[in-house]
Amino acid sequence: MNSLTAKALAPLMLASTCAVAQPGPATSPSGAPGTSGDAAGVTVARNGSQPSTRGPADFFTGTVRVDPLFQPIAPSRASGGLVTFEPGARSAWHTHPLGQTLIVTAGLGRVQRWGGPIEEIRPGDVVSIAPGQKHWHGAGPATAMTHIALTEMLDGKNVDWLEKVSDEQYAR
Repeated sequence: MNSLTAKALAPLMLASTCAVAQPGPATSPSGAPGTSGDAAGVTVARNGSQPSTRGPADFFTGTVRVDPLFQPIAPSRASGGLVTFEPGARSAWHTHPLGQTLIVTAGLGRVQRWGGPIEEIRPGDVVSIAPGQKHWHGAGPATAMTHIALTEMLDGKNVDWLEKVSDEQYAR
């Protein structure tokens, strides 16, 4: 994430089913905008069908853009988003009840677990964060970073936000 908040991901509904999508209107059988398919098939969420949102200042430092990818459709609990951090931007410290996976797609970033060293992350890196692990992630000081963030919901929640990462903590 976010990182990602449930609020930032809420707009996108990706209905997931099991056969090939059929051409047709830009809605799924459930009426989710920007999707196509049928109740017995695979549903496709169209790129650009959901607006980008700015990462809320309560949870991020600097300029962060969140592009929702998908929300969980029962029985799945997984959700995902594409998050871009401008140079120096970062999340606040936070935890995830069921952990988080980050897939770095562009730029040079940083990740840190509470009590551990800051680690650089690059395109192709996959970062696995254990459930309940306090951590933050973001861009490097001079380079933007984009990652796909995957989380799972537990009792309707996928993140617990904590205090912001200080400039001193970020600069270590």
